[in-house]
Amino acid sequence: MAKAKTRIEKDSMGEMTVPGEALYGASTQRAVLNFPVSGQPVPAEIVHAFGLLKAACAQANKQLKTLPAKTADLIIKASNEVAAGKHDEHFPVDVFQTGSGTSTNMNANEVISNLCSRSAGQSIGSKKPVHPNDHVNYGQSSNDTFPTAMHIAAAVLLKNTLRPALVKLQKSLARKARAWDKVVKIGRTHLQDATPIRVGQEFSGYAAQIEFAIERVDQSIVRLGELAIGGTAVGTGLNTHPRFAKIVCQKLSATTKCRFSEARNHFEAQATRDGVVETSGQLKTIAVSLSKIANDIRWLGSGPRCGIGELILPAIQPGSSIMPGKVNPVICESVVQVAAQVIGNDAAITYGGFGGVGSMIDLNVGMPMVARNLVESIKLLANVSDTFRIQLIDGLEVDRKRCKELIEQSLAMCTSLAPVIGYDNAAAIAKLAHKQGKTVRQVALEKIEAGEIKLTAKKLDALLEPMSMTEPGTKK
Repeated sequence: MAKAKTRIEKDSMGEMTVPGEALYGASTQRAVLNFPVSGQPVPAEIVHAFGLLKAACAQANKQLKTLPAKTADLIIKASNEVAAGKHDEHFPVDVFQTGSGTSTNMNANEVISNLCSRSAGQSIGSKKPVHPNDHVNYGQSSNDTFPTAMHIAAAVLLKNTLRPALVKLQKSLARKARAWDKVVKIGRTHLQDATPIRVGQEFSGYAAQIEFAIERVDQSIVRLGELAIGGTAVGTGLNTHPRFAKIVCQKLSATTKCRFSEARNHFEAQATRDGVVETSGQLKTIAVSLSKIANDIRWLGSGPRCGIGELILPAIQPGSSIMPGKVNPVICESVVQVAAQVIGNDAAITYGGFGGVGSMIDLNVGMPMVARNLVESIKLLANVSDTFRIQLIDGLEVDRKRCKELIEQSLAMCTSLAPVIGYDNAAAIAKLAHKQGKTVRQVALEKIEAGEIKLTAKKLDALLEPMSMTEPGTKK
């Protein structure tokens, strides 16, 4: 017998035609019809977090005896399937929906209810033996579940994807810093020649940026660890057990290995998204760090003959469809583009948490959009950090000959002469060297031979020794 293409379900607003094979019900179908906006459903990570949350809520209700054990067990089993991503196709609601995420919460409630019905041998849509509101949503509200799911998803992603990627990238940069610590090159400030610096010193700065990025991730995980669950509609905890939230957080902590706790103030936890705005700000800072490193590397690797050319980037693909042999810094460009997107996402998240726009009196109503951008930013940064390390940093080389050549040509070498012969005399040497197309060393030697400056050739060599200029306190 062929299965029906559609079925009729009911919710508090009446009947609704639902696709026959869909695990969701009338409330979800209304949202599908009401929000044909982007074609992008709520991120799978948020859906999976809802599965984790609903399982933890059912465990708490079982422990508190606010739900029958058999009912709770059915919900736990179904919720774990949702958390494992087994039913993602049954979460079709557009991300640009009701600002509280009510449609997604009801989507989860209905899917879990129908999975329970199927497990119990009942028909889908019967709401037997598990009702989406009375049982799956017991002790909860969309207003506390969606922000909780958002925090769970983001904290888990930060811990399991972005943090490990940054740790590996930091180690790779630190290895380069150690390997190139004795390679001296010319420094650049304002994109103009400056005093010498070691390649390893520059890369130690990059490694430190990523070290600080890891600290920012850790700070964000702590901030996201406070959960809104237990506040129900407006933060008062109406219709929930006073121990419910604490138990839910304990269960979630055990499952995810992230440390979760009940919000210190439920009214802040539901009326604002300050913790997420803060986290997004940290992600923006990490994006800025990555873009600085990538941009420096593409500048320093520019050429190969007519640019700076101090670094040799791995050649991973042809750079032009018209210029044969051209190779471009494509990985750096990818990193910079990701940074731009994360900064844009942060602007939207900030607006979504902004008073009078997203955060309005007792509830934030920009949550699905905020959640979508937050998840995307974390995933983009994690993925591009891995790509940056594997495709570029690990294979990056330094052109030692080029570094040495450029040092000798730099007019900024005269800086080390200033304390001995005076700033004005050193500046005059630099200007004359530039005018005559000579090096600072050549002009200085000529002035020594002419008796214009009182300095020995040996002392000049010591003063112009590049390595010593990179070591503060070195005696010349």
